[in-house]
This record gives sequence, structure tokens and C-alpha cells, in this order.
Amino acid sequence: MADMDSKDKNQHEEIFSKSLRAGRRTYFFDVRETRAGDYYLTITESKKNTNEDGSFYFKKHKIYLYKEDFQSFKEYLDETTQFITTEKGEEVISERHQSDFSEYNENRDASLDNSGNPDNGPIDSVDEFTDINFDDI
Repeated sequence: MADMDSKDKNQHEEIFSKSLRAGRRTYFFDVRETRAGDYYLTITESKKNTNEDGSFYFKKHKIYLYKEDFQSFKEYLDETTQFITTEKGEEVISERHQSDFSEYNENRDASLDNSGNPDNGPIDSVDEFTDINFDDI
């Protein structure tokens, strides 16, 4: 009967749940019940990682947030996210860099000759060379 009681308790602990997939990360927002019968929020970040042998594992981080902190937490979250979008906009910088990198590779590939070497054209003057003195290194 003790197993049944603990099983019932576990079933009642999680009241409400939402998840947000974000690339290799998933965020879980779970409403749970305290022993006193009140509710609190857990926010869990789960990130998929790879072992050296190629197998996967998930690294998790959890935050417990209680009702008395909801208003301040929400205000601080709103303020900090607003600061970031005001200062840096909504574009994700890593996506912009990925786009820049792709454009760079396309331009680089177009500038290679048939042998895969850079096609810089003929060198017209000595000024186009870099003078390197290995004694300085």
C-alpha cells in the first residue's frame, strides 16, 4: 500500500506542464504541488550532448520558482529581455554570422581556379607581396 501512496503522490505532484524546443535545448515549465498543497513552478533546461563514443546524454539545469517571487521574477525577466532587444534587436547574431560565413564561402569558392588555388590574377608589382622577416618572429 505504501507503493500506491507514493505513486499517487507523484501523479499529483505535476499539475501542469509546457515544453519549448529550442535547437539542442528544451525548456520545461512544470507546475508542481508542495507538501502543504500550494503550487510552485520548476523551469528545467535540458540540453542534448554527445559522448565521445557517439551516444547521447541530456544535461539538465533546474530552477524552482515560488509564488511569492513570481511578480519580481516576471518584472526582471521583462526588463532584461527588453534591454537586450533594445540594445541588439531581435535578430539572432549567430544566424547572421552563419549567413555571412555562407556568403564568404560562396565568394571564396567563386574566386578559386580549376585547381582549387586562389585565382588572384597576375601580380603587377612588388607592392603586392608581403615582406616577412623571420628574424622578427
